[in-house]
Amino acid sequence: MANSNVKPATGKLGIMVVGLGAVSTTFMTGVLMARKGLAKPVGSMTQYDKIRVGRGAEKKYLHYSDIVSMPTLNDIVFAAWDVYPANAYESAINAEVLKEKDIEPVKDELMAIKPMKAAFDKNYAKRLDGDNVKKCTSRWDMAEQIREDIRNFKKESGVDRVVMLWAASTEIYVAPDMKYHGTLAALEEAMKADDTAHIAPSMCYAYAALMEDAPFVMGAPNTTVDIPAMWELAEKTCLPIAGKDFKTGQTLVKSGFAPIIGTRMLGLNGWFSTNILGNRDGLVLDEPANFRTKEVSKLSTLESILVAENQPDLYSDYYHKVRINYYPPRNDNKEGWDNIDIFGWMGYPMQIKIDFLCRDSILAAPLCLDLALLIDLARRAGRYGTQRFLSFFLKSPMHDYTQDEIPVNHLFQQYVMLKNAIREMGGYEADEEID
Repeated sequence: MANSNVKPATGKLGIMVVGLGAVSTTFMTGVLMARKGLAKPVGSMTQYDKIRVGRGAEKKYLHYSDIVSMPTLNDIVFAAWDVYPANAYESAINAEVLKEKDIEPVKDELMAIKPMKAAFDKNYAKRLDGDNVKKCTSRWDMAEQIREDIRNFKKESGVDRVVMLWAASTEIYVAPDMKYHGTLAALEEAMKADDTAHIAPSMCYAYAALMEDAPFVMGAPNTTVDIPAMWELAEKTCLPIAGKDFKTGQTLVKSGFAPIIGTRMLGLNGWFSTNILGNRDGLVLDEPANFRTKEVSKLSTLESILVAENQPDLYSDYYHKVRINYYPPRNDNKEGWDNIDIFGWMGYPMQIKIDFLCRDSILAAPLCLDLALLIDLARRAGRYGTQRFLSFFLKSPMHDYTQDEIPVNHLFQQYVMLKNAIREMGGYEADEEID
């Protein structure tokens, strides 16, 4: 390693996951199977990707763990919260993502992961009705109880560090309101006043994490840490935060395919995206208020890649529509279907159809691993606040909208940001241009 300023990844890393459903149990099972040598962590950048460091004669391609100190899969200890009391083994079987033969070898370890009672408000996810739920007198009390859970987990597990990952359902849309979300003081006041309209349960998890020295990653499109009050708290506690919404299927395709149209200077008339999925995520998103949160996240991708001001002839007037349809027979095997109407030379129209028959949790699991390991890395490197270098993994990357910052959604530009950050943390020059 070069002269890296990253604290070494000593001891155990606790990954506390909110939600013990399809995504998190697929993630946990895969990590446990991989460390027994019974499965491969395919799709994980931290486990497979190599980055160039140096130029000319100095040039070499190294795994992330050869550039910066990283935990191994053996260093990970899991904990979770969920509204349903089923342990990780039962939940993995119920999710029907993985075959039993891929779960059984780690059955004992999964059974030991019993979900703590969730901080939950049914108004935020009306389709869920589990009873493994905390009794809270207020949002402030909710956050205090989560803080106690984190402290107990640290004590009982003996982990060295903790990160928190939201892999639970999409909440109903909470629009950022500066009266309640503008400052940390306002947020805390609203929590103490039990303002359930402006303080989502996920905000209590994020607040608790940051108050207990745990970096926080938002894996759903919830507003949670994407507010100035949380940015202020992350700066105050010197902790990294990241979000929002795991970039798994359709948006991954969009952020990688839209650059083809833009780079080749082809025009766009419209992009229609629809999804069918049948897991718990689909059930929750069948509720219009919850879908609104997801729609805001998915719609933002294209507009920052194919920009009207840059190429008015090509992108001044396209129509962009996103739909999600709950369809139980598909379970976790989501289908993302895109119809793209483009035009070329002299305005002649053409069409592109993309049909991605993806498995939602199989794509999300490696993102959970990478985000947990990389936000822990950021913390050990002394980075805090919004970690823009993690946008590669996220559908709707956090950015400072109060300053009209435009997020980077272009997959290959995001990849450059990721590589440059790891180079820098490893003590190498961040030598790739984002253009």
